Amino acid sequence: MYLMKDITRDGNPVLRKRAAEVSFPLSDEDQQLAKEMMKYLEVSQDPELCEKYKLRAGVGLAAPQVGVSKQMAAVLVPSPDEDGEPLFKDVIINPVIVSESVQYGALTEGEGCLSVDKDVPGYVPRHDRITLRYQDVNGKTHKVRLKHYPAIVCQHEIDHLHGVLFYDHINKENPFEAPADTVMIS
Repeated sequence: MYLMKDITRDGNPVLRKRAAEVSFPLSDEDQQLAKEMMKYLEVSQDPELCEKYKLRAGVGLAAPQVGVSKQMAAVLVPSPDEDGEPLFKDVIINPVIVSESVQYGALTEGEGCLSVDKDVPGYVPRHDRITLRYQDVNGKTHKVRLKHYPAIVCQHEIDHLHGVLFYDHINKENPFEAPADTVMIS
């Protein structure tokens, strides 16, 4: 299982590289990578286990964040209800945003990242709604529509696959300025 010591930190060149496309069927190594990334998210979202293993809770983890420059990311957006189904849970491989809304969304508290140890205040404007096409670990192609928080999380993870970090999107002159009519998500 990945621990915080296994997470690639800001400054490592792998985080700024464009990740390579993944071929199918997945190698044993890639299947293990997918499994371990999702396991990190599951464990990090359990308060007791998170404390036990001294993890930072996460909703997404991209392969470059564990030192592997491949287009693969685990996403686990929990339900707002404690016992509900996750809003989105899958390992997204070779993801592509095929359409996006004109309207932006941003998290009121800004974004954080397991690879960025410092707090970087500011709004990170992203498309509020996206249509995402990706392959799962079995090679099956999915096309899903996501909005609000799940859309933001997936865009954050896809950025990792393109060598972009969340703070690259923050307005340097005025960090808490967002495009007009941005949907603020808490």
